[in-house]
Amino acid sequence: MGQQDLELNRMFGGTAMTETMWRCDQIRAGQLYNRVVFNTREEAEEFMTRMRQMEPDQAISVEEIEARKVWN
Repeated sequence: MGQQDLELNRMFGGTAMTETMWRCDQIRAGQLYNRVVFNTREEAEEFMTRMRQMEPDQAISVEEIEARKVWN
C-alpha cells in the first residue's frame, strides 16, 4: 500500500492496513458456516465472544494470517 493510499484511507476515516490480519471461522456440523476477517486480534476476539453467546453450538476459531494472502 503506497503513501497516497494510506493518506486517502485516513481522509475517509479508515485505519491503515497492517501486515497481519485475523480470520475468524465459524464451523457448524463440520462445515464452514461463516468466515470474517478483522484488522486486529481484539476485534476478532470480540466477535468470537459475541457469536459464542448467540450460537453456542458453533465451533469458532481465530487465526492469524498474512494480509497479502487475503487481498491477492
